[in-house]
Amino acid sequence: MLTLTINDVDLEVDVPDDMPLLWVLRDVLGMTGTKYGCGIAQCGVCTVHMNGNAVRSCVLPVSEAAGNKITTIEAIGKTALGKRVQQAWLEHEVVQCGYCQSGQIMAAVALLEKVPDVDDADIDLGMAGNMCRCCTYTRIRGAIKSVAKA
Repeated sequence: MLTLTINDVDLEVDVPDDMPLLWVLRDVLGMTGTKYGCGIAQCGVCTVHMNGNAVRSCVLPVSEAAGNKITTIEAIGKTALGKRVQQAWLEHEVVQCGYCQSGQIMAAVALLEKVPDVDDADIDLGMAGNMCRCCTYTRIRGAIKSVAKA
């Protein structure tokens, strides 16, 4: 039995230690906002925060998540910054198919928490590995910059 702190709630799960956090979130806890993309930490679709850092939940063993603070897309809008990023996504019409957006938003919030006054190089580095098949990268960049300027 493992205790996970997810979105400020302590939850006990009875799962194998090596089960990826993504599957615990989606299949065990029913938190389907975090998506499955590639399964090898290359696309960023499964991004969540662990202690404020963007991590790929598809390759993170749940045993490594235990004892850490996990934040998912379900709760990111409860923070002031998360709410501003989500609003910027709407204002800049970032979403097309929407599949990658939870991971994109989680990565953007983690970036802006570390580098509030971002430039293009910061965005390139902070968002590297978060892929968008619809190629809304220009809109993503604009949304992130608008939050940084506010």
